[in-house]
Amino acid sequence: YILNLIEDRIMAPVARGKKSKRVVTKYVLDCTHPAEDKILDPEDFVTFLNNRVKVGGKTGNLGQNIIITKEKNTVALNADIPLSKRYLKYLTKKYLKKNNLRDWLRVVASNKTSFELRYFQVDNEDEADE
Repeated sequence: YILNLIEDRIMAPVARGKKSKRVVTKYVLDCTHPAEDKILDPEDFVTFLNNRVKVGGKTGNLGQNIIITKEKNTVALNADIPLSKRYLKYLTKKYLKKNNLRDWLRVVASNKTSFELRYFQVDNEDEADE
């Protein structure tokens, strides 16, 4: 009897009847400028993401948890499971490097849930002075 009292006090309380809310995160990647210049194909980028995003430590395990779609020149990613924005930026940089676009394009966060691919600003004033 005394042992049961001690065990009851040591054990952490268990929350019963509470269901966790499903958090849906949506990230948007705007590829408008490179797509209009025919440098980057958003459809190819969607297939790259489908092949590379890891769920539970495995690639190609998206299921219904992560949905990647292309809308005109933007790529939208909806996730029911926790997915960091940093991971999406990492994969975007990896795609740019693979297609040798990393020297001309950079990934910039335009707001809390979206990225934008921008060209590097090149200053030609230095060359003109010489």
